[in-house]
Amino acid sequence: MSPHVLVLGGTTEARALAGELSARPGTRVTTSLAGRVRRPGAVAGEVRVGGFGGAEGLTDWLREQRVDAVVDATHPFAEAITANAARAAAVAGVPLVVLRRPGWRPGPGDRWYPVRSLTAAAGLLPGLGHRVFLTTGRLGLAAFAHLTELRFVARSVEPPEPPMPPHTHVLLARGPFTVAGETALLRDHRVDVLVTKDSGGAATAAKLTAARDLGLPVVVVRRPPLPDGVTAVEDVPAALHRLDTLTRS
Repeated sequence: MSPHVLVLGGTTEARALAGELSARPGTRVTTSLAGRVRRPGAVAGEVRVGGFGGAEGLTDWLREQRVDAVVDATHPFAEAITANAARAAAVAGVPLVVLRRPGWRPGPGDRWYPVRSLTAAAGLLPGLGHRVFLTTGRLGLAAFAHLTELRFVARSVEPPEPPMPPHTHVLLARGPFTVAGETALLRDHRVDVLVTKDSGGAATAAKLTAARDLGLPVVVVRRPPLPDGVTAVEDVPAALHRLDTLTRS
């Protein structure tokens, strides 16, 4: 019987993994997308859109669809999905692989302020700058809505929804971005502080280099921890190796 692998996520790594698995003869691949992005990139294999109904709904789906393994390749900040995947896989008795790209690390000349949450990031801003480049995603602006004295440039793939800071200029764009482009953006908008989540990856890392070159402080929201007992691999080859190991045991 053909193995069935469920891939959770719409990340670059999830699409690459789906492509690798789909190329394997006899392997059925289903990629689940949350549906928050209106025009996601092309994905190999089967695609389903929308939630499962929590851990219980996902458990039922794994059983009904006879899934042999689950790969959580969601965004590093998709904490609820990762928790549900861990619970559902354990209850259904299905192997789970978590794929997370490596996080960013500060280098010489960086002025990073690590924080645990968007709320903590908002608390630091009045002491760091007045014009903020906010790259925390369209769902994160509410944490900054009370900062009425600051000016924000907020970039996201999809239009953000209220609440958001009253003085916000929205830029709709999708990476990858270049250092030259990010440097020009920071200068044109006279940005004096950057706020970002530690998403990792090369597609959006250029802003960190640009901020370093301009001597700007960067508030970095740390990733949430993985569920107890869950470990992650950092790239697609490692995920494939872990899958092969788990499904053969």
